Amino acid sequence: MAENVTLARPYAEATYQLAVAGNALEEWAGVLERMEQVSAHPEMRACIDNPRLPSNDLTQMFLDAVGGSLTNDQKNFARLLVDNERLGVMSEIRDLFLELKHVHEGVKDAQITSAFVLEGASLAQLVSDLEQRFKCKIQASVSIDPELIGGVRIAVGDQVIDASIRGKLAAMSVALQN
Repeated sequence: MAENVTLARPYAEATYQLAVAGNALEEWAGVLERMEQVSAHPEMRACIDNPRLPSNDLTQMFLDAVGGSLTNDQKNFARLLVDNERLGVMSEIRDLFLELKHVHEGVKDAQITSAFVLEGASLAQLVSDLEQRFKCKIQASVSIDPELIGGVRIAVGDQVIDASIRGKLAAMSVALQN
């Protein structure tokens, strides 16, 4: 995986610089998302992995599948990826671009794991509390883990807040053993 990230980094950074210069971070984020979805599709993967398919044909197929109105820079980016055989690292390019975009916008990702479904007002309140604590915009993704018994476990960057029943029981067990 580290090799793919290494291959993807210069493309993500160049795309980020181009997006910042054109004041088009959101537009590029959407295009990269579509490109990633197309490049991950099994039929497109077969075309990408086919050494007999000319790069011009693959580029045209890829651009047609991505669809939408692409700028010349975005079309050139797709051609560059095809010519350099980098469509296979499109998900890493997108992820690295989004990391750069989030840093630029002052946004941090929060991975919230809950014992039960978090919806509406309770999720909004939790995100609001996290934004106050971390003094930045929080983009939350929520997953369910019934083994937590109750409460939540939150990871923001390298900081973890374990407010789950399972975490509290583990802490009590360690305290009782000492």
